[in-house]
Amino acid sequence: MRESILLAGGTEKSRAMLQSLAPPGRFEHARVCSGGAETRRALAEGEWAIVVINTPLGDESGLELAIELAHQSASGVLLLVKAELAENVAMRVRDDGVLVLPKPVARPLFDQALGFAMAVRNRLLSVHAENARLEKKLAELRVVSRAKCLLIEHLRLTEEQAHHHIEKLAMDTRQTSVAVAQEILNRFDQSR
Repeated sequence: MRESILLAGGTEKSRAMLQSLAPPGRFEHARVCSGGAETRRALAEGEWAIVVINTPLGDESGLELAIELAHQSASGVLLLVKAELAENVAMRVRDDGVLVLPKPVARPLFDQALGFAMAVRNRLLSVHAENARLEKKLAELRVVSRAKCLLIEHLRLTEEQAHHHIEKLAMDTRQTSVAVAQEILNRFDQSR
């Protein structure tokens, strides 16, 4: 799967190193930024599968940006830091989901981290999709429950009778229970 990668480095040398590490042909779209502000603008323009930050950036350390990204997007975030700082930084961002790599970065380690970041991103996207599906289902259940309550209140049906009434109407009219429930809500809201 070809995805997009955003590379951020504070110096020309840093950006060139990042470009050399990004596997050619693996990413459909790649963009290189020089600082935190430019990286944030790129992030506002669209979703990036992977964001690699080579610290420090021109206008900030990059650590806060990495944490912010991990919390506000589904991007896989890799943070490159000096080897002597890597362990401390990794402990600081571990719970945020940021992957920390010590510099200088060996190509095999970088490739492995990219693969892991993509796997994390894919899992996160799947969790987001499942969450959206469940939220939609919950909203539908709320509509049906409110319609049942109105039927109980206005037609003096039991909960079981109200449920059966909605199901029967749905079957007879070849609509979903939610569509029938919404019609019931609309009908009783207009009669008030």
